[in-house]
Amino acid sequence: QVQLVESGGGLGQAGGSLRLSCAVSGLTFSNYAMAWFRQAPGKERDFVATITLSGSSTLYADSVKGRFTISRDNAKNTVYLQMNGLKPEDTAVYFCAAVYWNKWPKVRTYEYDYWGQGTQVTVSS
Repeated sequence: QVQLVESGGGLGQAGGSLRLSCAVSGLTFSNYAMAWFRQAPGKERDFVATITLSGSSTLYADSVKGRFTISRDNAKNTVYLQMNGLKPEDTAVYFCAAVYWNKWPKVRTYEYDYWGQGTQVTVSS
């Protein structure tokens, strides 16, 4: 049974930082590209960042480039999202997602095989 479990969300202040984690089990983690998406109330789920199998390459949405950093630890089967310079518009439920390695990068929700349940991030001004 594949499980992706996010943690680390909560309340942050504008200009502050939060670090999200996503622990993965039930699959060979090193065979999967990983990504973070987010969904604000009443809006579609949007791409945030993705990372290759080894972590050697990353891609970010323009809205978070230079502020967020995606990384992974294949020994711990975990992917991270370090969020710095938080803005109120970063408020959303954040989801991690996994896709079996094929073409990279993939930025559309339908391209991903597995999803976590999401973790709420709220940024106050």
